[in-house]
Amino acid sequence: MATAISKPNKRATRTSLPVVAASSLAGTAVEWYDFFLYGTAAALVFNKLFFPSDNPMVGTMLAFATYAVGFVARPLGAAVLGHLGDIKGRRSTLIASLMLMGVSTFLIALLPSYAAIGVAAPLILVLLRLVQGFALGGEWGGAVLLVSEHGGSEHRAFWAAWPNLGPPLGNLMAAGVMAVLSATLSEDAFLDYGWRIAFGLSALLVIIGLVLRLFVTETPLFEQSKQDSNDAPVRAPLSEAVRDHWRLIILAAVTRFGENAGFYIFSLFVITYVTQMRDLPRSVGLNAVMVGMVVAMLAIPAFAVLADRIGRRPIYIGASLATMVWAFVFFALLDTDNAAAIMLAVGGGLLIFAAYSAVIGAFFSELFPTRVRYSAVSLAYNLASVVAGSIAPILAIALYSWFGTGYAIGAYLAIMGAMSLAASLKTTETRSVDMAMVGSTAPTPSNR
Repeated sequence: MATAISKPNKRATRTSLPVVAASSLAGTAVEWYDFFLYGTAAALVFNKLFFPSDNPMVGTMLAFATYAVGFVARPLGAAVLGHLGDIKGRRSTLIASLMLMGVSTFLIALLPSYAAIGVAAPLILVLLRLVQGFALGGEWGGAVLLVSEHGGSEHRAFWAAWPNLGPPLGNLMAAGVMAVLSATLSEDAFLDYGWRIAFGLSALLVIIGLVLRLFVTETPLFEQSKQDSNDAPVRAPLSEAVRDHWRLIILAAVTRFGENAGFYIFSLFVITYVTQMRDLPRSVGLNAVMVGMVVAMLAIPAFAVLADRIGRRPIYIGASLATMVWAFVFFALLDTDNAAAIMLAVGGGLLIFAAYSAVIGAFFSELFPTRVRYSAVSLAYNLASVVAGSIAPILAIALYSWFGTGYAIGAYLAIMGAMSLAASLKTTETRSVDMAMVGSTAPTPSNR
């Protein structure tokens, strides 16, 4: 069992908590910019350039299928990078993941289309998407631990929520860049080279993220765990995490189902729904997503402060209930074809996402011991992404094709919210947990 920190680690405490949080946010924002840029391009560009089809819906489904491939690679990235993070350290692993993401995204910007090189184009695109997913699989867990393992329990949810600003900030940047390019370029120019500019910007963002991460030292809890003579070094952290904590890993993953499926419906599929199902200009969907991301960025810190006061569990339960209701309100608002109503729909959905995001970083970190925390947290996070997030856009298109109504998609999302609610009701409150004292045997989930 891990013991309490007996003395401060001088090297690990050089970096102040705000600097650590800012560094984690910068890195996650860059990686999520790259990851979401692909999703936006899948809805607007890739279905035409890499998956040409007589049926536009088929081309879009194929484009989103490659989007889902990135999710499939995420558990592998979680396993490999989580292993390195538990063996070598959080900081060096995060630098590696950021480099992988940046290089793969920049190469997508240079990739010839199907018309130029034939079937090789979508195959290379899938390969680069796999690298993106692999890199992202180890990013979130490390970024959250870099913050949560530096501070105490009193304000842990607040500081651990900073990396969770990365998804809305990255998505905001991706949607914003695509919106500017699509507004200033003709349709032909946008499809020819405009979208490539957005992917090429990744190189600059990666450099900025790397510089910030190089200023951060390793976490005190990790370094203490390595120095503790009573804590035998772990050789296979992933195996140990699965063997000793598999129930908590699954439980934690299921708590994310409503958040993860909802996020990709509210922020990604909505663009397809607005442009293809409702035949509205793509600017309507992009503008709604940008407004919604601003709402999420403002709400996450506020919900995190509340989580430090009342606990993680009440907010998780409330967000799950809200998902079940908003799933239907969302499509009712979209079907009005009114730009303001669509903004309200997306903003409300991403407000719910913000409530989940404010809690998840601290909650996941507080469940597992330091020696396997990177592996366990990354696995739980990415299992949910594969099961709930990866199939959400594809399933949404299929449900609309079968039933001809957005309410069928709403029913699916409500089910995801109900599963999160059930898992949340089985969790134990972790607000006052001393992470240094979390032992090698995970606590039994309960409804206390």
